[in-house]
Amino acid sequence: MDEIVLKGIPTFRILDYNKALNFYIDGLGFDVDWEHRFGPDEPVYMQVSRNGLTLHLTENERFDNGIIIFIDCQKLMKFYEELSNREVKLEIPKPEKTAWGTLQMEIEDPFGNLLRFNETILE
Repeated sequence: MDEIVLKGIPTFRILDYNKALNFYIDGLGFDVDWEHRFGPDEPVYMQVSRNGLTLHLTENERFDNGIIIFIDCQKLMKFYEELSNREVKLEIPKPEKTAWGTLQMEIEDPFGNLLRFNETILE
């Protein structure tokens, strides 16, 4: 195969390492793939992932907050139910039907970044 393959990984700015772990790992069920710091007092740069979705999280000040990521998914109601039943309780809005024929759920992290989960409804 001689195909060009591209994959995007968004980088979210985080302001508190422990809050990020609580939200992404304990709350949403992501795994920490790796972490990097140039020194003990330097900001963290880390990768978290779940079910094929990869995010980079950083405390580095050169990154902005308020990023929106559109996440194409399947079985959104099942995902919603799983998140609603986790020990760590996050504000998880119930997925809603959109005017353009999808099911959508938006979850904001503690730092103002938005994860927009979207499932196409086949009718």
